[in-house]
This record gives sequence, C-alpha cells and structure tokens, in this order.
Amino acid sequence: MTQRTTIHGLQVATELFDFINEQVLPGTGVSQEAFWKGFDAIVADLAPKNAALLAERDRLQTELDTWHQANPGPIKDMAGYRKFLETIGYLVPVPTDAKATTANVDAELAIQAGPQLVVPILNARYALNAANARWGSLYDALYGTDAISEADGCEKGPGYNEKRGAKVIAFARKFLDDSAPLASGSHADSTGYAIVNGALQVTLQGGATTGLKDAAQLVGFQGDAAAPSSVLMVHNGLHFDLIINRATPIGQTDAAGVSDLVMEAALSTILDLEDSVAAVDAQDKVLAYRNWLGILKGDLTENVAKGGKTFKRGLNPDRVYTAPNGSGVVRLHGRSLLFVRNVGHLMTNPAILWGAEGKEIPEGIMDAVVTTTIALHDLQGHGQLASGPIRNSRTGSVYIVKP
Repeated sequence: MTQRTTIHGLQVATELFDFINEQVLPGTGVSQEAFWKGFDAIVADLAPKNAALLAERDRLQTELDTWHQANPGPIKDMAGYRKFLETIGYLVPVPTDAKATTANVDAELAIQAGPQLVVPILNARYALNAANARWGSLYDALYGTDAISEADGCEKGPGYNEKRGAKVIAFARKFLDDSAPLASGSHADSTGYAIVNGALQVTLQGGATTGLKDAAQLVGFQGDAAAPSSVLMVHNGLHFDLIINRATPIGQTDAAGVSDLVMEAALSTILDLEDSVAAVDAQDKVLAYRNWLGILKGDLTENVAKGGKTFKRGLNPDRVYTAPNGSGVVRLHGRSLLFVRNVGHLMTNPAILWGAEGKEIPEGIMDAVVTTTIALHDLQGHGQLASGPIRNSRTGSVYIVKP
C-alpha cells in the first residue's frame, strides 16, 4: 500500500512528497508551506472544472453516437447535419478577430527553423542523447547511413573504408560550396583555412587565396587565427563548424586538414511525460520529475556501455568561439532547447489524492504544477556543468506542451 502524507486537502504519496520538499523546492525561494497550500488551492479550483470539461466531452460524444446510429451511412442532408452540430454545441459561432503576442521567446522558436525531437522522459539516456543532438557530425551521419551508397566498393564494413570516406568528404565540400560559397573557387580545392583581418581566408590548390562570397557568414573560430582548429559559419540561421585537425586519420588525408563538419541539428527537444511513457504511480512520476530536474540543473548523468567500454554521459557544454576580429567571445547553445510535455486532461494518477472522497488527481494539473516549479531552477540560473553555468531558456521562459 502506498504510504501517504496528508497536507491541506491533499493526500500525497510520501515518496513524491519527500522528493518535492527535499530536491525540488530548495533553492527556489518557495517554502514548503506556500507550495502545498498553493497546490491544494489549484487542485480545489481546477479539478472540478477539469471533470466538467470531460463530462461535456462525453455528452457531445453520446449525442454524436446517437445521431450516427440513427442515421447510418453517408450524410445526405449536410445543412441539417450542420444545424444538429450547432444545436448540441459541437459547432459554435466564429469568434471575433483577436491579436495575441508572446514575449521572451527563444531564437530556436522565433527565428531558427530545424528538427524537433520527442523522447520519453523516463529514460535518462534518451533524454541526454536528445538534448545533446543540438550538434552532430555530418561525416558520421553520412558514413554510417544509406545517404551514401555502398555500391562500387563503398561498403561501410567493420573498418574505415577510404573510398566511402572520400565520398563523404566530397558531399561535405559540396555542402560548403552550396551553403558558404567562396568568392572564387571551390571548397573542394581548399588546402588551408585561416582567419586574416577578421575574415576567412581559404588557400586553394596552386596557392591562390580567396574568401567567403558573403563575409558575414563567418561567425567565429577556435584556436590560433593563422591555423584555427575550427571555423564556425552560418547559413539561414543554422550554424556549421568546420573542424580542422591534421593529427586525425581523416585530417591527415585531407589537403586542408579538415577532419569533420559539425552541424547544428536538433534545435529543440520535447521531454515527454505523456504518450511515449507509462507513468502510472508516484514512483514513476518521481523518476520523470527527477530527470526533468536533473537536466535543467545539469547534473543528470547516465552510465553507458559502448564498444566494450563504460563511460558516463552527461549534458554537452555550450560551444565557445573567438569572434572573427579576435576580440570578444561567441557563445552558442550546446544543447537543444527543452520543452516538457504534460499529460492531457483525461488521465488521473494515484500519486496524489484530493477531496473528501480521496479522488485521484488530474495528472495534467499535477504535471503543470510540478514541472513549472522545477523549471524555476532554470529561470533562476541554477544550471551548472564543470565547464560553467548553463541555461535552457536564455529569455526566461518555460516551454510546456499540452496535448
């Protein structure tokens, strides 16, 4: 039987009660008394309204079922059917025009366009992988998938296939020509990259030098300007990082020493509490909430076994570059912008009972209260990695997906 702690009008599973009091609330400035009193007031106000909405949905569905059972087959009188839908309240008058504006929206939603991932929040490894999918190797993606054909001796195989690798490199150079074209010549003919007087200088075969057709596409670099270890460029709001390392096997065979092209990829990720998970009790909900808390604070880690080795996976740090002019720092988000998806209106959960009858709490209300309280840690700047502080939202917002 679930152990419970009664506080105000709530009977809270003690495991969840202790987690919130001991791990969620400390550091937020919200006292235990204020939290549980406020939580109880929210449930007392909204749980009956939630039940009324579900009852209205059941009424509408019953009306629709009854009509269609009495009128099987294709609808013959569309005007009459529309009148029926209006009569039962399924169709309502079109409201007057309204204007809505949203402030403090992060660039990943307001400006950039890119992939969004959805992962089950109960699986810490999946959550970390998705958060870290903001940046990924184009070389690895091409080499390891069917984006590059295995015909004509280009099989993946157990070891490195130089012929397949050459196709990957050619694809990447073509991407550079399309996305960051040179004023003259091609990236395919490059033998060196350098930053000179705040601009990208590319040396071509034969010794000629050129630069970007649009100099503003250079965002920053790492390492020494004369021989950078990476060159960061941008196209259509998305960044790509040209990695230069002549010490690697791939870099040794590349005329310019290029060893990879790292792409800005999954701009945002939904950590899902709903369809992709089965969180049926307090133990499940605590695991989900703990992962959300850990990923916002930066201390969520997972031991991963790969290739016969075990290592600890955590969140990637932000990416830091020197500005093109050599002074100043360019800092880019190292992780996807994270959303949390709450459960919808239908489900209830026994993690908290409310009211004199001890009803299960509407799970969507519980998610809304707990996940936003946890998000205070991000809003108040508590996120920290060994490399320094991290933030999820840099504009002070919390992103919640409601089904």
